[in-house]
Amino acid sequence: MLREPIEQLLHGPLEFTKGIPFPDPKELRIYDSTLRDGEQMPGVAYTPEQKLEITKMLSEIGVHIIDVGFPGVSASEQKALRLIMEAKRRGELRPDLEIVVMCRSNYRDIDATLEVLQEINIAAEEVTFFIFTTASDLHNKYKIGKTLLHREGIPEEEWLDRPIEWYREANLRMMEDAIRYARSKGVKYIEFGGEDGSRADIGYNIELFKRGLAAGGTRPSFPDTVGTLSPEATEFYTSRLVQAIPEAPLLVHFHNDFGLGSYNTIKAIQNGARAFCTTVAGYGERAGNAPLHEVVVTLKVLYGIEIPGFKYHLLKDLYRLVESYSGIPVQAHAPIIGPQVFTHESGIHTAGVLIDRRIYEAIPSELVGQQQRFVYGKHSGGQIIEFALKRMEKELNEAGVQVTQELIDKTTSEMKRLREAKAATDLLQKLIHIYHKTLDSIGLTDKDLFETAMRISKELEQGA
Repeated sequence: MLREPIEQLLHGPLEFTKGIPFPDPKELRIYDSTLRDGEQMPGVAYTPEQKLEITKMLSEIGVHIIDVGFPGVSASEQKALRLIMEAKRRGELRPDLEIVVMCRSNYRDIDATLEVLQEINIAAEEVTFFIFTTASDLHNKYKIGKTLLHREGIPEEEWLDRPIEWYREANLRMMEDAIRYARSKGVKYIEFGGEDGSRADIGYNIELFKRGLAAGGTRPSFPDTVGTLSPEATEFYTSRLVQAIPEAPLLVHFHNDFGLGSYNTIKAIQNGARAFCTTVAGYGERAGNAPLHEVVVTLKVLYGIEIPGFKYHLLKDLYRLVESYSGIPVQAHAPIIGPQVFTHESGIHTAGVLIDRRIYEAIPSELVGQQQRFVYGKHSGGQIIEFALKRMEKELNEAGVQVTQELIDKTTSEMKRLREAKAATDLLQKLIHIYHKTLDSIGLTDKDLFETAMRISKELEQGA
């Protein structure tokens, strides 16, 4: 319908971003943590069978790496890992899909994970071990400080008096020992990193990565554990880390506490990160993680960076699957994959998109598996009512109804009245109340804990 080329009618985003350097898209790896970080969202708990179905969908859409959690400490995660690996052997998952299992930096976690792998007939080299520790001084001394003291045979009474420098070095030794131990047990691929890296000294992060690689680690991970990175801080850390360890692909793992998870992830990729962590719909603890859809679609549409093999059109199906399993609905207006982001009611907007969707839509709905649609109400104009009536003209004619201008005008007025009448009811308030009440009941609360303790106490008394 447009007579002129679209490039003549508007300035597209690529005009302003085409000069920004990025790594070769073929080198980028999407690392999904929906099964671990996503499940840490309060109230979310996937069954092993659901984790398998999510993994199949992630494999199909084109994710490269999937973190399946802590099989060494949970029977449910052990079963999920077994189901996933069996599916991979049957060819139901892509052969190049990398599976990551997590361990803390101690022999006990590593042995427990190796034992689980052996029980389900999985060789250590078939999966990647993520052996993690901490990085910030706050975490080193006050989160794992007593663990470090015990490991070094030092009395716990010295906890507060020991200087930060001691905890830093003890932490590095613990990580190195764990990585070397895992390698000695046949583990071939080891991801490693320090929690809360975004609030740690850059020099300490670099030392942690260099010593981890020297000990046998294969992929360093830099996490923004509490989501405090600004885009400027992201550039500061990432550029220096990539420069310090050019031989290893840097993974970034960002949270969304300030709504910057996606943009910070893109900023990190601009500065040389080769792997980036996301979750479906941004599910995760607190405000969640960088959402998969925001990162990959922003890269494609605003920066011209397309991930080879990624099936963008399956995003809607993936999100609806995970939404149904998690019980946490995707926001109606969530960017890109919200159920109403391609829905129009305003007369001004509907008139525009009827001419050409690009007048009011920057993302093709079909790119992400969505569909453009219209709803009718107080903001609707006669143009969209006419368009909709003529779209159903055959059915109306068969019912003996002719689409006339009078019908269009009166139907437009009536639709506005009906919408205002619906707004006067308390239906929406009831829906919101049900939503919040349901959300509060998804997880187990203090009341559940109290009642469980009381019940078990009575059972113990009766058993005695």
